[in-house]
Amino acid sequence: MRQLQILGLVFALIAFAPLVISSDAWLNLVIMTLYAALLGQAWNILGGYGGQFSFGHAAYFGTGAYTVAVLQVEIGINPWLGMIAGGSMAMLVAAIIGFSTFRYGLRGSYFALVTLAFAEVLRILSNSVNFTGAGVGILIPLEPGVTNFQFLTKDGYFWVIWFMTLAAFATVWWIGNSRFGAQLMAVRDNEAAARALGVQAYRVKMGAILLSSLFSGLAGVFYAQYFLYLDPGIAYGPAVSVESLLVPIIGGMGTLFGPLLGAVALHGISELTREFIGDIPGISLVLYGTLLVIMVLFMPRGLAGLVNRLTPKPKRINPKTVEQTHA
Repeated sequence: MRQLQILGLVFALIAFAPLVISSDAWLNLVIMTLYAALLGQAWNILGGYGGQFSFGHAAYFGTGAYTVAVLQVEIGINPWLGMIAGGSMAMLVAAIIGFSTFRYGLRGSYFALVTLAFAEVLRILSNSVNFTGAGVGILIPLEPGVTNFQFLTKDGYFWVIWFMTLAAFATVWWIGNSRFGAQLMAVRDNEAAARALGVQAYRVKMGAILLSSLFSGLAGVFYAQYFLYLDPGIAYGPAVSVESLLVPIIGGMGTLFGPLLGAVALHGISELTREFIGDIPGISLVLYGTLLVIMVLFMPRGLAGLVNRLTPKPKRINPKTVEQTHA
């Protein structure tokens, strides 16, 4: 319950951002940090808690993004309904990937490569068909209005991504305190032993990949509505997959608050770099790579592990000391 209380307090404090921040640039930084935390937490469900490293989370992100955009532009379906469709289509892609891998015992580097291959196949397909705009991309018409998922100020977008991210973090809290989560972590630590204890590893991993893809798909929906433009490189490119795994690795895999810490670190570094060095092409990627190497070498448990080490622990009472005191 303590984690849940801290989670509620953290998101309650974040909720004050639109009230205390008057600059659109700084509010945009908060929005993009929450967006990165959502991406990272989605990957964390499968990679951190499930131990199934994915290099192709862009497959779910891009599917969610393209679903809402195509339905809105080509068919005229309201983007709020498109959001449901986007999350559902992302889960359908995850079901196909999960069945193709988990059913036949693929894991580790084999699973990672299959996910990467699926994302690349989807990128090539979206680059070849007309309804996605092919290589030119798809532009969502600017029609401001709450019913169109378009807001006149950034406050509206803030609340959408705030609720999405809160839902992802609440789900991960549930995973950490549920029977499903215990089974998922048992599969992560030793799948053979978990099977011997009666855990249905295939069903557990399928549940994890479906939850993970849902939130990645919702992140894609938000991205499409926030920037109103998509192309295959954005939707299915490696940048999304890299950010999805980089955020929890830096923040702390398999922890509730790791993705939030990682998102703050990455976007904080990016903003400071832009402020003091300028917008040099590729400089953020260089810093991200440097930070990743430092974390892997010196802080393998991420920033969450560092915070845990620095947090004062309650002193244990020695029973002998108590007996001597009463004597």
